[in-house]
Amino acid sequence: MKKLVPTSAIFFLLILTSVFSQGNSIDSLKEVVRTSKNDSLKVNTLNLLSKKYFSSDPEEAIRISMQARELAEKIKYMPGLALSLKNIGIGYYMQSSYLETFEYWNQSLAMYDSIGDKVGVSNIQNNIGSIYFDQGDDTKALEYYLKSLKAAEELSDTFRIATALGNIGNVYQNKEATLSKALLYYKHALPLSEAIQDSSLIGTMAVGIGEIYFRKNLYDSALTFFQKSLNAYTGTEAVPYSLNAIGKLYTKQKEYSSALDYHQQAYDLALRMDAKLDMIQSLLGLGRAHEANNDYSKAIEFLLQAEILSDTIGNKGDELKETYEGLANCFSKMQDYKKAFKYQLLLTDLNKEIYNAANDKKLANMQFDFDIQKKQGQIDLLTKDKALQDLDIQRQKGIRNVTIAGLLFVMLFLGVVMKQKKRITKEKKRSDELLLNILPEETAEELKATGTAKAKGFDLVTVLFTDFKNFTQASEKLSPAELVEEINYCYSEFDKIITRHGIEKIKTIGDSYMCAGGLPVTNSTHPQDVVMAGLEMQTFIIKHKADRISRNEPYFDLRCGIHTGPVVAGIVGIKKFAYDIWGDTVNTASRMESSGEIGKVNISGTTYELIKDKFDCTHRGMIEAKNKGQIEMYFVEKAK
Repeated sequence: MKKLVPTSAIFFLLILTSVFSQGNSIDSLKEVVRTSKNDSLKVNTLNLLSKKYFSSDPEEAIRISMQARELAEKIKYMPGLALSLKNIGIGYYMQSSYLETFEYWNQSLAMYDSIGDKVGVSNIQNNIGSIYFDQGDDTKALEYYLKSLKAAEELSDTFRIATALGNIGNVYQNKEATLSKALLYYKHALPLSEAIQDSSLIGTMAVGIGEIYFRKNLYDSALTFFQKSLNAYTGTEAVPYSLNAIGKLYTKQKEYSSALDYHQQAYDLALRMDAKLDMIQSLLGLGRAHEANNDYSKAIEFLLQAEILSDTIGNKGDELKETYEGLANCFSKMQDYKKAFKYQLLLTDLNKEIYNAANDKKLANMQFDFDIQKKQGQIDLLTKDKALQDLDIQRQKGIRNVTIAGLLFVMLFLGVVMKQKKRITKEKKRSDELLLNILPEETAEELKATGTAKAKGFDLVTVLFTDFKNFTQASEKLSPAELVEEINYCYSEFDKIITRHGIEKIKTIGDSYMCAGGLPVTNSTHPQDVVMAGLEMQTFIIKHKADRISRNEPYFDLRCGIHTGPVVAGIVGIKKFAYDIWGDTVNTASRMESSGEIGKVNISGTTYELIKDKFDCTHRGMIEAKNKGQIEMYFVEKAK
């Protein structure tokens, strides 16, 4: 029987749901961030806003939390800093980036501890335990859950006490030998959950207790607690889980009519919620009940549906394994040995795949442990180094007191020298940064070394042009300062996008943006790099447009065109020089933009031939382009 108790990750998400589900739309929170003059309020609002993206867009949650951390550090707002570090960790946790999660949660734990926030300490200890539990390290998970329990008990925080007890129960439920311990912790947590009337915790503890009784073959007790979980979960997505648990129990007791009734209820509810995994478990339950009742034909009907649905969602877990076992057995009972053999082979292959996946996970867990130990070793080394430094400082205090006058004089002299040297170094760094901001690094280094930079030909470069639609209309509704700010915001985002893809920005002309891939350092991936950048630019503009429409502000639409071919690149002029590219490729890329459509990435047939294996495209046919005649064009829809 499939384990019914949720992992500690689900307990961790229960806390998020309980604490942060209330109030405030994303738009209203963004408005507070945009208009508030109170930096502490901005930090709190950014932290609240990041939580809105934990499930839907963890990357955005991390970005917003980083902003909160930066502002909290600037104004020395420690509670906001501790929370932002925790939220960054949650964002990485949702992406299964456990090493980064561990790093940020440890920073958050230290911050909560330093400001005496015991609630924060208990919460982070529970979260870190979740990482170790997910990695299969029950010992470390138990260590952190017990710490969290102790902190929660000191605070008399019933919710966190119940959560910690449930997590400890999860750890003990992993092994048959410790089932009694798991039962003890679940039973301790259940009345606490009922005392605070937390339906999610009540349902979770009840289903955990029911599962243990089921595994001990105490079916009447199991049924009592499965029914309790069902009542607690009413109206939530966990209901099919409890219904299927009761159905499996009735199958064990050979009460097939009741078993089929509960599994059918579970399937109907899962179908309404489009909960595919619950649908598979329900179909599997229906098939197993018919199989146990010797109705093999009906069993096969449901098991085949479970197999099809498993293939649809790519499920290759315990459900598919049990489906193959059932089909092999049913076909064998019906003396259809050819099909029975087929499913026995599929079961054998799946067992091998599951075994290999388990080995891969073990290796990943070993790597995680190694990385954690390595990071802890670095921390220990820094701690020892600091202790040695403190000891050395104490030893030198006596000497320093004797020679203070002479040292002051020397330091004054050195200070003047170092200040001058620092100023020169700073100015040189600033000039280098300005030069690199204008020219590609290769060209800048050539210019610094020789005083000139020769033009260079490139056989294959991918050029991208964008142009804002509605620019004139929008500019009439904005002040000059607002217009510049809006263009700068969009172009800054474009700069970030092309930097991620290794693309060189060439120039901007008013509301037109130009960049190129494959220069000044050649590479083989520039066609797909530039196309992907174009798709991301359109995605950004569409999202930004929706934000501005919601605030009744003028907005821009975007056309984007791309072409691949040879160019010549170099520096033009002797004053305010700029890196530029020339050639028919540039002109054709410009025509791709002007011949495109709003919200689309329009590419030439030449570029299409280079990226067609990487992207889904729509053929537009031969399109008339100004001064170029007819050119074959395609719209890029999405990456494959």
